[in-house]
Amino acid sequence: MTERTIVVVSAGLGRPSSTRMLADRLAGATVTELAARGITATVETVELRDVAHEIVNTMLTGFATGALAEVMEKVTRADGLVAVTPIFTTTYSGLFKSFVDVIDKDALVGMPVLLGATGGTARHSLALEYSVRPLLTYLRADVATTSVFAATADWAGETDTVNPLPNRIGRAGRELAEMVAARENAGPADLYGDVPSFDQMFRNL
Repeated sequence: MTERTIVVVSAGLGRPSSTRMLADRLAGATVTELAARGITATVETVELRDVAHEIVNTMLTGFATGALAEVMEKVTRADGLVAVTPIFTTTYSGLFKSFVDVIDKDALVGMPVLLGATGGTARHSLALEYSVRPLLTYLRADVATTSVFAATADWAGETDTVNPLPNRIGRAGRELAEMVAARENAGPADLYGDVPSFDQMFRNL
């Protein structure tokens, strides 16, 4: 049975944090779906608040050290990434963006990524699509189609049969599991599609 690593990045500021809670649910759904495919997975969780000072230092010096260097190594070597941020003033948090800014520009190329966000009301839910998704797409990550936004009211009614949050978490976890499994089974050429030879390109001129 193959083992894979899912790294969870939570930009929540509080303890406890609804952002961390959503991140844990998304990771759990992914692990469950991977298990159904015969793939065992371990989850490694990163709380960005724990390395906030190191992130600022790295922005100033250009070099990651200590705990942040270890975090970046985990993220780079992950088989799949769950990234969740609170939404502040209609976009991702400054802590989340600062972390993305100090990651090497090629670190997430082809990385299967599942996005989540939390906020006070559902009116902030579109921030995932117009703000967070483009950020990860710019880094050439392979972002899952389904992203998950959880407003404060969603947690209060989590057991309500009309609340879409649990089903959306399940669907998102299934998508990330499928992406991780597909990446595992692909050969090096498959990850980048069919690359034409020089001879083929010249014939098409």
